[in-house]
Amino acid sequence: MARSYTLYNLRIILVLTLGSLTFGYSFSVISNTLGQPGFLQYFNLNNNAADTNAITGAINGLYCAGAIFGALLTGWMCEARGRKMTMYLASAISILGGALQTGSVNIAMFLAARFITVRDLTSQHPWILVLTRDRRDEAWAIVSRLHGDPTNEDSRLYAREEFYQMTQQVQADAIAWAQGGNKQLFTKPSYRKRMWMGFFIQYAAQSTGAQVIYVYVITLYQNLGLTSGVPLILGAAYVTVATLSNFFGALIVDKVGQKPLLITGLAGCMISLTLETVMIARYAGTTNNAGLSMGVFFTFCFISFYGGGIDVVGYIYCSEIFPTHIRSQGVAWSLVGTFLSTLVYVEAAPTALANIQWKYYVIFICLTAINIAILYLWCPETKGLSLEEINGRFGDEVVVHFSDATEKQRIDLVQAVAIDDRKDAVSAGRKAV
Repeated sequence: MARSYTLYNLRIILVLTLGSLTFGYSFSVISNTLGQPGFLQYFNLNNNAADTNAITGAINGLYCAGAIFGALLTGWMCEARGRKMTMYLASAISILGGALQTGSVNIAMFLAARFITVRDLTSQHPWILVLTRDRRDEAWAIVSRLHGDPTNEDSRLYAREEFYQMTQQVQADAIAWAQGGNKQLFTKPSYRKRMWMGFFIQYAAQSTGAQVIYVYVITLYQNLGLTSGVPLILGAAYVTVATLSNFFGALIVDKVGQKPLLITGLAGCMISLTLETVMIARYAGTTNNAGLSMGVFFTFCFISFYGGGIDVVGYIYCSEIFPTHIRSQGVAWSLVGTFLSTLVYVEAAPTALANIQWKYYVIFICLTAINIAILYLWCPETKGLSLEEINGRFGDEVVVHFSDATEKQRIDLVQAVAIDDRKDAVSAGRKAV
């Protein structure tokens, strides 16, 4: 049967996605901020072009450096202190950093606040957490509620089969994990492949030049000859298109598949950036309105492919390829790939754009071409598989097949769930007594 979605599901999604504000707003607001003369005047950044470029790079670079530290810390804290406590702490630090940025009286204080502001918020499914702590009844209550009406027999059966798969896989993973612990992250071949694949996906996303274009998009529009408030308006439109593209990508990702959509996004970004680079090289500093307009147009093409293909898939893929017991560490490590790549690219961008100009974008075009080939040859498709079944794509054991079950496996699953139901009924009866 098809999965059902309820207001409860949507509420959980909405609350979790609000965590993006801690990174997204603080990172993106600097794009328009750097394009405002008042900001540059307040911190006396108009006096020397070389110094201004270096400080501008540091503003973004230190933010990414703080994010790397936060991602590594989060991977440990999620296991040691729990997900909710980790999110509480990260939120408090982000609030402190935001307040310090707002109240900065000099550029040194602002730079320090940028480092403090961002801390990663890596989460985990609540039913998985209670399962790993042998709190089966609580886990089933959560899963049952997520599946909608518990009185609907089809919905309840679907949930029971899925829950049985979870419990069996969690038990098998716990046994395997006990044999080596954290060192298995890079010593066990299937885990090591996941770790580097997650890192690669995030590195590939940033190697499109997306963050460089976005952070300095106002400067880019100014270099194309746009003046007054037009660059700021276009910057706002750029973000709006990104949001709409995210929404569209979310609607089609399960139908198209993660790998095809990601490759399409990378290829689209590469082509768009190539054409954008041609427009900058040919028409920047001229009065050719047609060429300048096409330069603006290709930035919107770029963000459409990035938002609808790469941004949507990257975080999904880097979450689902990791088995339950290493997911927090795996996602945290993947995000190190995001922020480490971004640190290098945005730190160098102001100086590079001032000296080699459009040639800086050629680096991203070449890297993306290489990354498309690596992705096509190396990364498996995960479309239509449960989190437990994705293990099989990396050579690990899938204890119970559910969404990809053969006819015999389906019969075995139905029988196993029936036995599991009877055991739970007996257990519930004993507790009642």
